[in-house]
Amino acid sequence: MATLRKSVKLKELDSKTSNDLQDAHLSAKTYEKGVNSSNLKCSQTSPVEKFSDDGTLTFFWRAHTLTVLFIFICSLVYVAVFEPVSNDTTYNTKRGILACVLVFILLGVTVTPDGVFQRPHPAVWRFTFCCSIVYELGLIFMLFQTKKDAISLLSHIDSSLGKPLEEKSYGGNCRIYDTEASDPFHNVWEKLDIFVPTHFIGWWLKTLVLRDWWLCTVLSVMFELLEYTLEHQLPNFSECWWDHWILDALVCNGLGIYLGIKTLNYFSMKTYHWRGLWGIPTYRGKLMRVVAQFGPYSWIDFDWKATSSLGRWIAMLGIILVFLVAELNTFYLKFVMWIPPEHYFNLVRLFFILLWGAVSMREVFQYLDDPDCTKIGRQSWITLAIVSTEFLTVARFDWDTITIPIPRHIAALWAVGLSSLVAWTIWNFLISRNTARRSSVADVAQRRMRWAVVKNLK
Repeated sequence: MATLRKSVKLKELDSKTSNDLQDAHLSAKTYEKGVNSSNLKCSQTSPVEKFSDDGTLTFFWRAHTLTVLFIFICSLVYVAVFEPVSNDTTYNTKRGILACVLVFILLGVTVTPDGVFQRPHPAVWRFTFCCSIVYELGLIFMLFQTKKDAISLLSHIDSSLGKPLEEKSYGGNCRIYDTEASDPFHNVWEKLDIFVPTHFIGWWLKTLVLRDWWLCTVLSVMFELLEYTLEHQLPNFSECWWDHWILDALVCNGLGIYLGIKTLNYFSMKTYHWRGLWGIPTYRGKLMRVVAQFGPYSWIDFDWKATSSLGRWIAMLGIILVFLVAELNTFYLKFVMWIPPEHYFNLVRLFFILLWGAVSMREVFQYLDDPDCTKIGRQSWITLAIVSTEFLTVARFDWDTITIPIPRHIAALWAVGLSSLVAWTIWNFLISRNTARRSSVADVAQRRMRWAVVKNLK
């Protein structure tokens, strides 16, 4: 009898699951059909209701492949026929390499497919993607050189480089109020340099990239802990406790994350109704349309659902790891390659890393959330390769620095923390059954419907 009851229950469960799958499939079909129709009925939070585009295509939105090819050939004709020949080998080599890079970027911007972002123009994101390829190729070339030759190569780009750095330590006297000095708050004023506003702006932009308060807070705290851990390797990681936790974590990081969350809320609530510039009657409306061109074309909220499944949890840990390694690369690269902190190379690299990271996070989120997305995006692939190659460059050129042993008490704390993380992961996902970890049929159908809308908007 017990066997018979189990058999009946299994049949009922199979029948119910089959019906759920059919209902979800029909719902997705009906939803996609409704998205493509003009009579779609949606809720107040539906992306379709918040978005419209009249389809106006101006000169700048049309393909100009033949025009670009004509200008390119004319430039080569000028160099080959009309430009005087130079006998300076170094000058010709530099120009030849620069010309190859520019032609590659021009080709990529012209023929590469559009990415996930469309504003201010798809060509902008095609340009950044091609620049990421050029940067990765440059890193690979440097990886095959010696440290001396790599630094010499940078000095050919900028003659001010190639000189050993004088590292500044932010530790030492950590009194907030120093009674022995003429200005008791001189320690505070010394810390308020140009890097404070850039720190704040950086975390505001990182929040726009990650679109999650929890993830940004974890990264903020983790990086401060890494600075504590590695201050014996890099002198500029040595900071006062209040510089770590008050000025950096609380003020710069915290306020930047807060402003980022407020900006995300604005973009999430905003409606996106696009019209052609010449179809707007007022000058104020035209000006607002030009400004809006530099904002998002449409908006997707990131719900990472870090603890929804073991796979999603491991993916989030991987994102945190890659993000922290990219942050550390910033400091180790300038230390190893003798690049001053205020040099424009650092700012340019951070600017492009931010743009590449924005596209990568969008692609990674779709890869994790869209049931129909089966491969990671191209920008994510290149970004991961860049972060890995940067770290390998640091390891190759200054292995002695990165292998300086971590103090025992710090290593013990990290061992306890990592052991606790592993133990919690095993308990929560493999032993405990209190958390629903399997994606239900309804959840998969809902996510599929949401991404059907997103794809339709493009």
